[in-house]
Amino acid sequence: MLICPLCNGTSKAFYKDEFYECSNCKGIFRPFNKLLDKEKEKERYESHTNDSDDLGYQNFVLPITSSVLKEYKKDDLGLDFGCGKDSPIVKILRQNEYKIFEYDPYFFDDKSALEKKYDYIACCEVIEHFYNPKKEFELLYKLLKNDGVLYLMTGIYNENIDFSKWWYKNDLTHVFIFQEKTFNWIKKEFGFKDMKIEKNFIRLSK
Repeated sequence: MLICPLCNGTSKAFYKDEFYECSNCKGIFRPFNKLLDKEKEKERYESHTNDSDDLGYQNFVLPITSSVLKEYKKDDLGLDFGCGKDSPIVKILRQNEYKIFEYDPYFFDDKSALEKKYDYIACCEVIEHFYNPKKEFELLYKLLKNDGVLYLMTGIYNENIDFSKWWYKNDLTHVFIFQEKTFNWIKKEFGFKDMKIEKNFIRLSK
């Protein structure tokens, strides 16, 4: 039995000794002794061939960029949290003259970006990498202005998925996997007013 890093609930083995499921928030997480150290984690991220000019990559992040362009003005402040080496979200929004900042602990570790308040925050394929999801969601909530929106994209597990064959679990940096019940817990625990989930796109309103 291990303690959930999101809600501190108890858990039981879910898939071999690789993942445990929390009995409270239903988060599915890797045990601490299976986590990569920071050097190996960074090596994995540096091996990604991210290119913000790639049209396929830009289409992938479209749920976030189209929402921001529709719901916010150019002068509103945005943050791409966990932006990686080359973010298509930042590229597209800046091309449209939007004010968006970048933060990434490995590639854009500018702590001043964590001292502002934002109208919207984007986290695309980021939250599954959180070693300490409780701490990270506390930070994201704090960084949002009142009535701000947190846009998330991540693979969401449900019982129709054969976990043993699910490619998403195979990335060793995917350490915390969410179910819809997990997001319901997050909404209630952190005090978000509203939540919408559509496939792998989650919108949480403060």
